[in-house]
Amino acid sequence: MRFPILLHVAYKAGGATRLKTLKDIDLAGKRVLMRADFNVPMDKEQNIIDDTKIKAALPTINYILEQGASLILMSHLGRPKGEKNVKYSLKPVSKHLASLIDYPIIMAPDSIGADVEGLASKLNKGEVLLLENVRFYKEEEKNEANYANKLAELADVFVNDAFGSAHRAHASTAGVAQKLPTFAGLLMEKEVAMLKSVLEYPESPRMAILGGAKVVDKLGLINNLLAKLDVLLIGGGMANTFLKAQGYNTGKSRVENELLEDAKGLLANASKKGVKIVLPVDVVLGQDLTSDTPAIVVDITEVPDDMMILDIGPETIKLFQEEIAKARTIVWNGPLGVYEYEQFANGTREVAKTMADSAAVTVIGGGDSAAAVQNMGLEDKITHISTGGGATLEFLEGLPLPGVVACNA
Repeated sequence: MRFPILLHVAYKAGGATRLKTLKDIDLAGKRVLMRADFNVPMDKEQNIIDDTKIKAALPTINYILEQGASLILMSHLGRPKGEKNVKYSLKPVSKHLASLIDYPIIMAPDSIGADVEGLASKLNKGEVLLLENVRFYKEEEKNEANYANKLAELADVFVNDAFGSAHRAHASTAGVAQKLPTFAGLLMEKEVAMLKSVLEYPESPRMAILGGAKVVDKLGLINNLLAKLDVLLIGGGMANTFLKAQGYNTGKSRVENELLEDAKGLLANASKKGVKIVLPVDVVLGQDLTSDTPAIVVDITEVPDDMMILDIGPETIKLFQEEIAKARTIVWNGPLGVYEYEQFANGTREVAKTMADSAAVTVIGGGDSAAAVQNMGLEDKITHISTGGGATLEFLEGLPLPGVVACNA
């Protein structure tokens, strides 16, 4: 496993202004408002299933408190649609966080209001106040100034450590940043540095592996990466559109027919730029998308009308593995099959293993592909697993992220 040697200059890459970080401010005696990403999965009893995002925020939380500051944490959880809903309360997060840090935590009854202001004003250094779900207010996603002002009035300094929400211009990510001195947290700093270094200082051969369900979600990403890649491996549901664009029968598989011309254009553009695109040469089929559907392996030329493509086949896995073995920089986003079902998980699983054994700098762009790697216990063998899903895609696509822009010096 290799690590980039240019992280310390990555902020200035492409003419971008560097981020203001926690090293740029004396936090002693300050009341810090920190946007974290505690949008964690829970079961029906509100037990946290995966605390990866909570643990990712711990370095910033501990750093701020060690500097002699008091800390007010805020986050969203799920989609309560602007209404107070106990199903989406952050109380389980508060309880879990208390087991992970050595500082007292107070759970606020709300995110704004007189009671919250009172609790915030009485915070002592080394104490933590966790606000209730900011999406209990419609004003959060609308980035309304009044709500942002009320949040900002709670503190002296704003720290944004929620890279996973950095692509959203919401009150708690962008609005507050207009009211308070704003700095990037340690996780935000790490995410931006790593992704910039992969985009702007990659070691060749440079590769992207793209999967997932839809081409439309990754059109901009592919166009941006074509100028920065040597090899592109495409699997998952999105490969179906490219295969059909090349004239292959895809049976009952999901295909974005409205994007067939775009797919042809991308393939032609890649050819002009000398980017090698590897598509499936064999696939795993199923009659239906169910856990008990038998899996059948066929050549890509032999897909019948009444079946659907649900994974890449063994010959495709070998081709992908051969390319991965040669690469020195690899970015992966999106599973290569319906990995939730065992009989269609082999492509994702084998590619994950090969990446873990690779000598390349390996970056996984959040979402389902990150979950797959973590479920296999391979996360320690990957250079960087991004906590962002949509944020990571938009960053790699070259789009400015409001939460990152707000931290620029």
